[in-house]
Amino acid sequence: MKAEFKRILLNHFTEAKAEAIATVFTENSRDGVYTHGLNRFPTFIQMVKQGAIKTDAEPELVSSFGSIEKWDGNYGPGVLNAGIAMGRAIALANEYGIGCVAIRNTNHWMRGGTYGWQAAEAGMISICFTNTIANLPPWGGLDPRLGNNPLIIAVPRKDGHVVLDMAVSQYSFGKLKQYESQGRELPLPGGYDEEGNLSTDASTIIKSGRLMPAGFWKGSGLSLMLDLLATVLSDGRSTAEVSKDNVEAGLSQLFICIKPTGDSDQHEQLIQQILDYAKSSTPIDPDDPIRYPGEGTILTRERNLKEGIPVDEKIWESVLKM
Repeated sequence: MKAEFKRILLNHFTEAKAEAIATVFTENSRDGVYTHGLNRFPTFIQMVKQGAIKTDAEPELVSSFGSIEKWDGNYGPGVLNAGIAMGRAIALANEYGIGCVAIRNTNHWMRGGTYGWQAAEAGMISICFTNTIANLPPWGGLDPRLGNNPLIIAVPRKDGHVVLDMAVSQYSFGKLKQYESQGRELPLPGGYDEEGNLSTDASTIIKSGRLMPAGFWKGSGLSLMLDLLATVLSDGRSTAEVSKDNVEAGLSQLFICIKPTGDSDQHEQLIQQILDYAKSSTPIDPDDPIRYPGEGTILTRERNLKEGIPVDEKIWESVLKM
């Protein structure tokens, strides 16, 4: 998979950039986030060809103040810009104890969890998020006016990092597209039909454009606040501005890292205590155990490395023909 991605990317990027981008897309599918791995790769190439993603662009530092930096992504590949921004947040946290990097004019970072894992591997607690094009109606509204702004929170741990990677909607748009392509019903309502009724039909929800905010009004409020923070701290474009072009490009993102201090063994014990207590709840389905955020990713990674990465045959064939 990585070899095929890199083969195509070399038509547009330098060898180093093609290698880095191919790695991110492959690892996303390896970890079970197929919607932001193989399934999103053709869209990424299309945006490159359209010029929405600048292949030769490099992110640049705009300003700095102690542990805070502001960057401009110059419309370069979002996966590269995000990796660099998180790398800077890690470096600042190593120096100051905390690092905060805001970046504007960047592009889709694909799986947000990629950067949570990056920070956790460096031993850092992290929070990061991005705004998006408007694809979520505010609570009480009919028309999409909020971004489905992903939020990632990661805590490092020796026996498996704890990484929350969540969209603000009940199901991400990519997940809805996956259910639609497979002709499967959603296990829980994920949005509304055109008459305003809750629906488990992914096609109906995509057609209406009314995804359901996670937590109803709470998810709506969270989306708005994430957009405010990313936009204000980066001096970048808001969901409102991004949506004018009807192309999800020129986004604003924020990366925060905190270096844990104190007794690391004690931290491990505290984390384990919290996880054990949560998992001690009686499961609704004995065959479906309670898992902490990130645990499923680790299990999927191990299975896919052993058995191979499952693919959507139509998408895979389209990639082979590129």
